Amino acid sequence: MGYLSTMTLAPFIAALIIMLIPSERPGLTRAVALVASVISFVLSLVVFVGYDWHQAGFQFREAYQWLPDYGITISLGVDGISAPLIILNAVVLLTGTVVSFKIADRPKEFYALFLVSVAGVFGVFASLDLFILFLTYDIAGLPMYPLIVIWGSTRKNYAALKLTLMHVAGSLFIWVGMIAIYVQAGAKSFDLEYLASQAHTLLTPGFQTVFFPVIFIGFGFLAAMWPLHTWSPDGHGAAPTAVSMVAAGVLMKLGAYGCIRVGVWLLPEGAMVWSPVFVTLGTIGAVYGGVMAIAQRDFKFVIAHSSVSHMGYVIVGISTMSLVGLNGAVLQMVSHGLMTALFFAMIGAMYDQAHTREVGIFGGLARNMPWYTGFFAIACLASLGLPGLSGFIPELLIFLGAFQTYPVVGILCVATVALAATYMLRLVSRAFFGPLSPRWASLHDLLPNEWFVGAFLVLTLIIVGVYPTPFLDMINASAAPVIERVGGVR
Repeated sequence: MGYLSTMTLAPFIAALIIMLIPSERPGLTRAVALVASVISFVLSLVVFVGYDWHQAGFQFREAYQWLPDYGITISLGVDGISAPLIILNAVVLLTGTVVSFKIADRPKEFYALFLVSVAGVFGVFASLDLFILFLTYDIAGLPMYPLIVIWGSTRKNYAALKLTLMHVAGSLFIWVGMIAIYVQAGAKSFDLEYLASQAHTLLTPGFQTVFFPVIFIGFGFLAAMWPLHTWSPDGHGAAPTAVSMVAAGVLMKLGAYGCIRVGVWLLPEGAMVWSPVFVTLGTIGAVYGGVMAIAQRDFKFVIAHSSVSHMGYVIVGISTMSLVGLNGAVLQMVSHGLMTALFFAMIGAMYDQAHTREVGIFGGLARNMPWYTGFFAIACLASLGLPGLSGFIPELLIFLGAFQTYPVVGILCVATVALAATYMLRLVSRAFFGPLSPRWASLHDLLPNEWFVGAFLVLTLIIVGVYPTPFLDMINASAAPVIERVGGVR
């Protein structure tokens, strides 16, 4: 076993072990989950640091025969696009595990489902076989239903069902597109590199034009692409803290990653044909999400609609078919994953005490909760693109890519920054400053595990914002061949 298989299997094996632990020993359950999270995090660091971006192609490769008669192999590897997303998933796994220490209701089942979902995410980012990618994609999403229904709040049954149905709907699109690609390429293998090699021969321009939107729309469901985004606010609003962190932090990135890895890479000519359509949908999503965030009065719904806006940026960056735009889209996935994990961790800490998320009834919380206020404010500043934090560079690159190919789109995307400043600064002003209501005088600052999660995520936001060069060098080395295949702007 190599780094990638161990990193992926560690949470899954831990979930199996947890199911064997007696329910009367929640401490042991948490310990097993934490050990698995640390193992995956350390291995993700090894992969990230050990990745040689001077070398083209995939690295840390592993291959295990599974169904050779049907061309299905458990083939693993990472490039400069997937390696940063793997470390993002590991960060969310570790912080989600720690922040969930306070769960008292059936922690055994919670951690088992949580770890299976995150193991599926690792599988998607590491898969070099289209069938395995699809399989792990569904494994990552399906545990969301019981996680929200059992441990969620506020319309949790509706939100869980809606998320699941839309995830399944997207999977049906992907399944149709995947089988079509497999058959059109000669029905020999699901290997992504083999399928990519047929892009300019067996996968004809007509075929790509028909099936590129099928693939892009299929993954667009989970990427919260407008108008397929409606599961996102409801799902994030109802999910428990760690599940919101995973759903917004990494599950949405699975959709965007699939758009790049399966859509643009395998069907480059179709991508160029449909680029204007999807860059338009991304722009609408960015503007729509910002406008809707202004109208929200619930902490989680503000951040959920903000996520729709930021994922709109990602769709725009991908669809510009420019190198700078694609670089920005991938780095934006990393940045957004970190900041939303921080947002939802902090909102969960507040909800556990106040049992409400209504923004208007708070005020003056900075007096009793200075650490909480500081962490939340940093997440807000990262979200609106403050220089020195993780959100600035990726948004700048996406805007530059948009101006290169679709100047009007660039103008509209820049305008959404003003929307972000409006809803984020208003949120901080209303909730944390001004007179402290006697109703909230008993609220205390973060618990030790919550403080660790907040400090850890703030540190990552600063690292990516101050020194993004390793990420950009790595991403650029793998994004350049994708744009070259498409014939986009370099």
